[in-house]
Amino acid sequence: MSTPLAMLTLGLMFYYVRRKLRKKGEDLLQLDLGMTQTTENSELSEVNKPGDGKKKEVKMPLFSLKSVSAATDNFSDANKLGEGGFGPVYKAMLIAKLQHKNLVRLLGCCIERDEKILIYEYMSNKSLDFFLFDPEKRKILNWGTRLQIIEGVSQGLLYLHQYSRFRIIHRDLKASNILLDSDMNPKISDFGMARIFGGNESQANTNRIVGTYGYMSPEYALEGLFSIKSDIFSFGVLLLEIVSGQKNTGFYLTDSRHLLAYAWELWTSERGSDLVDPLLDDVSSMHVALRYINIALLCVQESAADRPTMSEVVAMLSNESAALPYPKEPAFLNVRTVVRENPINSITEICSVNNASVSIVQGR
Repeated sequence: MSTPLAMLTLGLMFYYVRRKLRKKGEDLLQLDLGMTQTTENSELSEVNKPGDGKKKEVKMPLFSLKSVSAATDNFSDANKLGEGGFGPVYKAMLIAKLQHKNLVRLLGCCIERDEKILIYEYMSNKSLDFFLFDPEKRKILNWGTRLQIIEGVSQGLLYLHQYSRFRIIHRDLKASNILLDSDMNPKISDFGMARIFGGNESQANTNRIVGTYGYMSPEYALEGLFSIKSDIFSFGVLLLEIVSGQKNTGFYLTDSRHLLAYAWELWTSERGSDLVDPLLDDVSSMHVALRYINIALLCVQESAADRPTMSEVVAMLSNESAALPYPKEPAFLNVRTVVRENPINSITEICSVNNASVSIVQGR
């Protein structure tokens, strides 16, 4: 992907993070923005190898704490946008370069003393969940806008998986991490839980399972195994939510245990059109909506091997005449959820009908 050389003034969004940089090899601070700084801090290095004490190059502009503080009016409440997964979020004005249009731009960072700050572009229309899960605001998301969002997210995820300098697994793709600009164009955001794969690496395992219930693939939620197919699962859930206007977690419209089970029930009984958001009165072709439901169900199949790659998903979305395979059962079909929020550590419990359970950090 070519990076435009033109500079422009942008609204920025600051992730103000105190002493919370992720462990080695799990940050995205090495995204190439065309500027280079050298550092001995392996947490910011392009490649982290045990025992390698050499200085590394970080492809990112470094801002001083003084300039960041001035741009946010000393982190005033008037410029505070809200809380992100790793700390408060502020708005400011700075200069930056462009990158992929469907990824929120990580414009730079500030590392001084105990302050560690990530600097992102500012998105005026907040996040997708702000509209999608509100009965009134959802009316703004007509069919054309939803198609635009689906296409943009798919292109952004395809770039991360296939065309980025490194293969990047987001691990927390969800409606609240899809930001919308003034024209309702989507941008994938919040890479705090992302992992970078290099070389021929295609999957990894972790003992620290982080993410959001309802979007996590079964192999990751239950075994800690993640790959590009984990993101595919999350995309499938998101696609069902966009088409239906319903949130996967906290789904209580029917006796179905969650949105995936409800979608599967309708699909297998040839009533897939019942899943389409009733607020949509401008669906140009129900055939297209049903096709998107089919693609979503292919993405949330229980076995990772059965799920398509992102390039295959993009091809299926763009070619309406191509035949689609019939999906197998989605994951968690027999799982019942009981959400209990702990006010101290915000842990959500996932209880299945077979008494198996797993605990994860629940984001917004």
